[in-house]
Amino acid sequence: MKEFRPAKKRVEVSVGESVRILRELQELSQSQLSELCGIPQATISAIENSRVNLGVERAKVLARALQCHPAVLVFPGWEIPLEHAA
Repeated sequence: MKEFRPAKKRVEVSVGESVRILRELQELSQSQLSELCGIPQATISAIENSRVNLGVERAKVLARALQCHPAVLVFPGWEIPLEHAA
């Protein structure tokens, strides 16, 4: 396996921004995401704008709809030591 160099972190991403980024990458509107996960569109907007905390249960529901692991939403800036990476 070829050696690699991890990318440098360029910007800080909030929990709300991570939700917005994943939603936009999948070309979903807030209303469409709301229909997929059952969370009201106004709540999704509040999460994306950091007016409401995401919380574990909402993270699970949103992660299922966005087809990602909940940790991607809850810990967007998390870094692990290279020796622990899979």
